Amino acid sequence: GAKHDGEICDFAELLYFVAAVDGIERIRYTTSHPMEFNERIIQAYIDLPQLVNHLHLPVQSGSDRILAAMKRNHTVLEYKSKVRKLLAARPDMRLSTDIIVGFPGETDADFAATMKLVEEIRYDQSFSFIYSARPGTPAAELPDELPLEIKKQRLSILQTRINQFAAEYSRRLVGQQQRVLGIGPSKKNPMEIQARTECNRIVNFAGPHTLIGGFAE
Repeated sequence: GAKHDGEICDFAELLYFVAAVDGIERIRYTTSHPMEFNERIIQAYIDLPQLVNHLHLPVQSGSDRILAAMKRNHTVLEYKSKVRKLLAARPDMRLSTDIIVGFPGETDADFAATMKLVEEIRYDQSFSFIYSARPGTPAAELPDELPLEIKKQRLSILQTRINQFAAEYSRRLVGQQQRVLGIGPSKKNPMEIQARTECNRIVNFAGPHTLIGGFAE
């Protein structure tokens, strides 16, 4: 980190520095771990309009038993409390997450706990994967007795539900005016522009390519 008076700049402070740079109107980042998502970062959401209303906050599981087995060092309650504080600061915030399905020892009850968390937070997107043993990791030593069929079934239930939430929210955006950032030519039609809303939705529309790299309503 940047050192001044022997201090290390934390991530929240870095956000303030970045926001102070002329011409930076939108800040989006990917978080690595909820443990690092602290009160100072939540305060930055109150102070910095440049921070977008979209956050990726990996949870991995909605079961404390599985989180402990994964050595994630946080509970579901701690995670939810951080999300609650963030939503109090930014009610329009959309959240995405990472979830691992079928971790060794995951029972029906553990999976139900994950689905309960998903229902409560109504994630917009989830990068969800079926657990597979990585050689050399502590989890690779754990007995993994869950049939692949059940893992696939759980993954499908999870993804279907999150896709429903995402579609529901997208439908609410129809007819709204959004400030979008032009990111390039549309993949479907190169004559059109591809842009991103603050809540991380892709929008394709007809317009001059000079809008790429700039904002449009």
